[in-house]
Amino acid sequence: MQLAKTIADLETRFGHWGARRSHVEVALFTLALVLAIGYVDYITGKDVSFSVVYVLPISIAAWFLGPIYAFALALLSVTVWMVGDYGVDKGYSIIFVPFWNASIRLGFYAFLIVLLDRLNSLQRGLERRVEERAAELTHEIAERERLERDLLAVSEREQRRIGQDLHDGLCQHLAGTAIATQVLAEKLTARGAAESPETQRIVGYVEEAIALARGIARGLDPVTMRADGLMQALEEFSSVTSEMYGVKSVFRCDSPVLVRSSAVASHLYRIAQEAVSNAIKHGSATEVVTALESSETGLRLSISDNGCGMTSSVPSKSGMGLRIMADRAKVLGASLQIGRAELGGAELLLVVPTLEFSDDISHAR
Repeated sequence: MQLAKTIADLETRFGHWGARRSHVEVALFTLALVLAIGYVDYITGKDVSFSVVYVLPISIAAWFLGPIYAFALALLSVTVWMVGDYGVDKGYSIIFVPFWNASIRLGFYAFLIVLLDRLNSLQRGLERRVEERAAELTHEIAERERLERDLLAVSEREQRRIGQDLHDGLCQHLAGTAIATQVLAEKLTARGAAESPETQRIVGYVEEAIALARGIARGLDPVTMRADGLMQALEEFSSVTSEMYGVKSVFRCDSPVLVRSSAVASHLYRIAQEAVSNAIKHGSATEVVTALESSETGLRLSISDNGCGMTSSVPSKSGMGLRIMADRAKVLGASLQIGRAELGGAELLLVVPTLEFSDDISHAR
């Protein structure tokens, strides 16, 4: 383990060193290193062997410059060694001995060069496969995010369509039924029929059904297409929440925030809707404050409450509402944070960068 760690550390350091230098610089460095080692080898004489020391420049050349230059450098190192030995007049009794030693050295260096070149090839292949896999994962993540955006867009579109169908179809049909029933009730009243009160109750039931259908339609398509539709929708939602749950629900927007994109406004509204619902149902909050503001850096939507609070991170395996809010925030390119609120409970903060929707969000002054 220690050896493997040492090798990995040396590989990292030499890799950084070689990456910052050109091939010419590495070639000149290894050549100078061989000559320097050869000079020291010449001074020390034949009694001290520098065979292992030559491995350093040869290894660097094999790793960064390839086997051809490394072989040439190995041949040069053997030549320098032989010239150094003969230069100090320390000949051998048998002329064959230095050539035998030179061939042994050269064979060892050749084996080392081939080994390093093979390892380098394996590493490059591994890095290439890692890059390919990383590119595939990036593509898969981008495709998954695109599918999430498409699913949210389809969901919003279908909700809007159903809401419009309820408003334009069912509500109009119920309104016609109420009018016809009212006419019938008036005729029965004029005749003094005993069924007249029951007919009037039916008219009341139909009118209640109209109000209920309009409320459902409004919930499915809450944000109007106007630029100030988000502000109006959030203000109305806060009012309805107070009446429905008996809590204090307040909407604050000191300066008008205009969101021209209906898709963006719809995502922001749904996030606020889910956050308020979580605060009341799961946080047992009795006071909820929804705040909307815009600045040069982006749009901020915060929902704070005085409930029991919640975790500071968005869970990945539980909490469908929180995950949907996180997905919507991702579609908007926004950051979603959950922390402690000044009211004592939880605060959900959504920040949409201005650059993400510079044409869709504006701050009216």
